[in-house]
Amino acid sequence: MDYQWDKNKEQSNRHKHGIAFADATAVFADDNAFTIEDDYPDEERFAAIGADAFGSILVVVYTWRGESIRIISARKGTASERRQYEEQR
Repeated sequence: MDYQWDKNKEQSNRHKHGIAFADATAVFADDNAFTIEDDYPDEERFAAIGADAFGSILVVVYTWRGESIRIISARKGTASERRQYEEQR
């Protein structure tokens, strides 16, 4: 799978949330991850909730650009999102 992101947005995200987009791509390899539609008016966006390579539950907001996943943001999941993930397993 091919991943894209804006370098400035990735730096901002890393500063704000402590998550590098390269690390966040692991969520898409998590067999227990699930995706919900993200309500955004200007484009179709999704939020994937899954574990990264370190076992942290992340929420990765993304959109499709052709055949590529374009990551918009990544952050650690809230307690509620972690619970949802555990219930999905």
